Amino acid sequence: MKTLKRRRKEHKTDYLKRIKLLKSGSPRVVFKKTNKYILAQYVESKEAQDKVQVGITSKILIKYGWPKEFEGSLKSTPASYLTGLLIGKKILGKKLGKPVLDFGMIRVLHKNKVFAFLKGLKDSGIEVTCKEEFFPNEDRIKGKHLKKDFSKIFEEIKSKIENEK
Repeated sequence: MKTLKRRRKEHKTDYLKRIKLLKSGSPRVVFKKTNKYILAQYVESKEAQDKVQVGITSKILIKYGWPKEFEGSLKSTPASYLTGLLIGKKILGKKLGKPVLDFGMIRVLHKNKVFAFLKGLKDSGIEVTCKEEFFPNEDRIKGKHLKKDFSKIFEEIKSKIENEK
């Protein structure tokens, strides 16, 4: 019987996928979901040693005007999109290379938070090859499905991010 590695048992690392990503030699944008936030990192690997060049969490959206009453939804689809947009702007600002995407152990289902994050990356100006039909529709990205209509606040935060250097 084969013994699984500890990180595989804990459902943290898919080693086969990791080896393929490391062999590509390209930097990666890592997307992670926690119970409260969305985490995004731009990672470069040298000899299987990862170095995070840019890293942000969706908690930073509070600085851009995310309202206190929606603080529990910093892992929502709009937060995922805005986090993707923000890390994309930071990657372009530092003039880093074109990354490949690394979702780790997250199940990638169409029209979910992962694809909202991808759309944010794409809208920031980073080259992402993905079919448009996989992205969530605009109403979901803007947060019209939340308890209160979030679209006006979403647009304000998005314009602040886009106008930032």
